[in-house]
Amino acid sequence: MVAVIHFSKGFNRVLNYNEQKVSEQVAVCLDAVNYPKNVADLSLNQKLKRLQNQAALNERTTVNSVHISLNFDPSEQLSDNKLNEIAGVYMEKIGFGEQPYLLYRHDDAGHPHVHIVTTNIKADGKRIELHNLGKNQSEKARKEIEITYGLLKAEDAKQREKYELNPVSAAKVRYGKSATKRAITTVLNKVLKEYKYTSLPELNAVLKQYNICADRGSTNSRIYQHNGLTYRILDEKGNKVGVPIKASDFYNKPTLKYLEERYKINEPLRQPHLKRIKYLIDLSLAMYEKPTLDKIVQALSKEGINVIIRQNENGVIYGLTYVDHQTKCVFNGSDLGKQYSAKAIQERCAANASENSNNNFKITDKINKNDQPSNVPGATSKSLDASISDALLQQEFTGDLLPFDLKRKKKKRKRLSSNQ
Repeated sequence: MVAVIHFSKGFNRVLNYNEQKVSEQVAVCLDAVNYPKNVADLSLNQKLKRLQNQAALNERTTVNSVHISLNFDPSEQLSDNKLNEIAGVYMEKIGFGEQPYLLYRHDDAGHPHVHIVTTNIKADGKRIELHNLGKNQSEKARKEIEITYGLLKAEDAKQREKYELNPVSAAKVRYGKSATKRAITTVLNKVLKEYKYTSLPELNAVLKQYNICADRGSTNSRIYQHNGLTYRILDEKGNKVGVPIKASDFYNKPTLKYLEERYKINEPLRQPHLKRIKYLIDLSLAMYEKPTLDKIVQALSKEGINVIIRQNENGVIYGLTYVDHQTKCVFNGSDLGKQYSAKAIQERCAANASENSNNNFKITDKINKNDQPSNVPGATSKSLDASISDALLQQEFTGDLLPFDLKRKKKKRKRLSSNQ
């Protein structure tokens, strides 16, 4: 099991992300824990207001939204009840057992996973410390849950090193043929058979991270015209240095013909892992109020995915290549779909930054039109339980803590009198 935790200010964005998945029928809201009503009886408005109202108990804390995903191995088929149980145990162990939270099961990736939306503000207004939450409480909880439920253990740092090679250091390699050949061979032995690439640029996207490139030369060169291939070492600036080694000089013969055979083998092998990269790209875009390409690159790097940015001499970005070191798959952005190309990702970043409130309007339009509170002056009396529910779920006037699109409706509402 792998747990990923994100913190932010406010709930509109993270709630909209999960509810949008529900509307697309690729997610289900399994439970609303520590809510006064069952999840099936909650409106969208009430899901949001319960979290906002509790967060408003502490006006000094700006980071009050916690978004957690619990990810399981594709081989683990877990029922909704089991997912609910595991999530409850996890929340209890990290100190969020008494917090209100929404639990969503997502079906849009190649592995089972759930999302949890909650707040770190407690019922007494005190806040739960978030510093090192992932490193300390979450890691301990993860390991205990893996043992209790017999789950596959997440790869720790030492295990991850098994698929990570140390980049070749041009400064440490004497530019003689034997030293260069040994350095390149170490990397090729690992990369050529384990990574799933379908073109020479995709292979180079992997090799360049280890300061190596496969080079065909210019189109007018003799080696290119005879379908030849050499391997070169790169310095820290990406310049080719040292002695070029012909592919045919290596014992495993990593020639162009060999690579072209690998392309055909790798194409179907990488397809099952396409969903994972698309899912993580979408998630990284959704996690930031003002996403940028740099932020997306950093977020994906934490998931073991390196993004290779291709740009021309004028600095214009024309391509993105994603190298997933976990699944060992390489995809050009356009291979994932039009919305994952370099141009589309930049447009999506700009759209989210300049029109960030649009997604929130999708939620609040429903709230304002269809989910008006029923406990207004003059309403019929209700049971004690229903009154408590309404008190927890109704709109609270919390000043600047409310998002603008909700706050603008404030003048039309009346504050409940103390004796009603």
